[in-house]
Amino acid sequence: MRQLVIGDIHGGLRGLQQVLDRCDPKAEDTFIFVGDYVDGWSESAETVSFLISFSERHNCVFIRGNHDELVYKFLKEGDHNPVWLQHGGESSKASYAKLSEAEKEKHILFYENLKNFHVDDANRLYLHAGFTNLHGPHYEYYPNMVYWDRTLWEMVCALDPNLTPDDEAYPKRLKLYKEVYIGHTPVTRIGETKPVKKATVWNVDTGAAFKGPVSILEVNSKECWQSDPVWTLYPNENGRN
Repeated sequence: MRQLVIGDIHGGLRGLQQVLDRCDPKAEDTFIFVGDYVDGWSESAETVSFLISFSERHNCVFIRGNHDELVYKFLKEGDHNPVWLQHGGESSKASYAKLSEAEKEKHILFYENLKNFHVDDANRLYLHAGFTNLHGPHYEYYPNMVYWDRTLWEMVCALDPNLTPDDEAYPKRLKLYKEVYIGHTPVTRIGETKPVKKATVWNVDTGAAFKGPVSILEVNSKECWQSDPVWTLYPNENGRN
């Protein structure tokens, strides 16, 4: 049985469909999406509709991303956060204008049922961004930290690769889980285009909102599938570029 983790999508439905076709989903597969389904390319609402339908045929875990929370607040409370609008929100707003009120209610329920984090049977943690508490995300004083934090990824990028878990200076956060899977900060910022492992942390955000692809990583074998760079699938759009 494969356990497949999917990186940030940002409204790039064509990229998501392409990479799913390439990994050839099986009935027994589990799909863990690390969030940010919306805000970027023009098909944010369509992406969520697709995911709702996909989850009716496959075992899925949907993690909450910061952009998903922002769109939820827009739909639920009419929140027109100006920073959100500048960072992909306008595209989601336009996409949701095409939906009926009944469809929007179904999406609101989807957003409300997203998980802040997930721990599997092998003690692998999945969350959108990171966590700061030395005892894990369950103990965060501010629960929304797990879909906004960048310090976990910054820490492992700066960590001396020669440090071992037995070393006194090894970060205690990294000893809690066998592996941690995140998105949120595109690996393209460090010049990479495929999922990157730093210490025990795997970052599967390969920059789909910008110039990169949507990626799927199988957590046991570490086999990887990718879409074409998503911007090439939306030639008349800018995404978040």
